[in-house]
Amino acid sequence: MVLTFPLATPAAAKLAESLVLSKQGTTDLMRVQKHLNSSKTFKARFLQVSSNGEYAEGQIFLQRPGRLRLIYDDPNPLLVVADGKHISFIDRNIDTATTLYLSMTPADLMLRESIGFFGDDVIVTSVNRTPGVVRIGLVNTAEPDAGSIELVFSDRPMELRKWTVTDAQGIKTTVSLLGPTFDVPLNPNLFKYTPKQNKTFGDN
Repeated sequence: MVLTFPLATPAAAKLAESLVLSKQGTTDLMRVQKHLNSSKTFKARFLQVSSNGEYAEGQIFLQRPGRLRLIYDDPNPLLVVADGKHISFIDRNIDTATTLYLSMTPADLMLRESIGFFGDDVIVTSVNRTPGVVRIGLVNTAEPDAGSIELVFSDRPMELRKWTVTDAQGIKTTVSLLGPTFDVPLNPNLFKYTPKQNKTFGDN
């Protein structure tokens, strides 16, 4: 796959207006895009810390396009399942879920069939480099108020290490991957869940 960065095209304008990329920044963005699209699945342990003081651990399974499962360790009853169209936040103690359209959440940016930074549907808000680390900030063009996501990668080798989601209320949640394994077969049933009670948001 050949990646290009046509500076004169409308796609390049989807960088945030205040963002001016250096040659290194452009190179980093292209490398990150290529890395993300090189794997369709991964699984890992995760550590989650939020700015409101919450802490949790668990397991994550991801399969693009659109599928995600976060299983939180006890005593946290939360289970998160994305089935390709919806994402459900499930309380396992009472078997009740709140469901959103996946496209309404920052998770959509990570779960697309092909992740691209130079199209019309994603705005790149930042590209930062520190020794051994590359950080990319993103928002969904269609839902800019839904929140933002910052992806964090080790540099050499290029590998996704963690991400931080800032929601519409300004709460930051950082998910760090522990021992990730990429391109592994995953059971399709991981991404299915039918709770007894379900409330869906986003329907007309």
